Amino acid sequence: MPRQVYFYDQPERFVAGTVGQPGSRAFYLQASSRGRMTSVLLEKTQVAALAERVEEVLDEALRRTAGSSAIPAVAPADLIDTAPLDLPLEQEFRVGTMALAWDSVDECLVVEAQAVTEDEDEEAALEDDENGPDMLRVRLSGAMARVFAKRALDLVAAGRKPCPFCNLPLDPEGHLCPRANGYRR
Repeated sequence: MPRQVYFYDQPERFVAGTVGQPGSRAFYLQASSRGRMTSVLLEKTQVAALAERVEEVLDEALRRTAGSSAIPAVAPADLIDTAPLDLPLEQEFRVGTMALAWDSVDECLVVEAQAVTEDEDEEAALEDDENGPDMLRVRLSGAMARVFAKRALDLVAAGRKPCPFCNLPLDPEGHLCPRANGYRR
C-alpha cells in the first residue's frame, strides 16, 4: 500500500494534547489547516523527547545565526494555544520514528512523525520511499515551534504531582528540590 504523507506547511495549529485522566492519558499530535486535520497517537515519553529536542534545535539555530534568525528565545505569550484537541479525534496512525530538522533557507522547523512499522531496520524506515510508513510532516515558524514545545512540556508536567516545597512537578525518577537543601523525594 502506498505511503500516506500528511503534509502541513505553516499550519494554523500544531499541538500536543491528551485524552483521559493522568495515569491513563493518551497523547496525540494534531495538525490542522484550511479545514483539514490530522491526529497521530504517541507515547508520553515521545512527546517529552520531541518538545525537549525542539527547544534544543531552536536554541542551536539561534546560536548559529548569532541571534539574527526570527526565532524567539521563549514562546510568545500571545501565540500560546491552550485549547483542547479538535474533534472528532480520529487517529491516523501510532508514531514510531520521529525526526527534526532546521531549514535554514526557509527559517522553519521540520517535524516528521512516522508510523510504527513491523520492520526493525530503522535505516529503511527513514528512507523517503513511496511504500514506506505513513508520515506526518509539519513545517513550523520558529515562534510556532517554541509555542508547540512549551505546551508539550507543560502537558507532560501536568500529569505529575507537585513538590511540596518548590511546587515543581515531581519527576518519576526522583526530584532534587532547589528549595529544600537537597531534599530528594
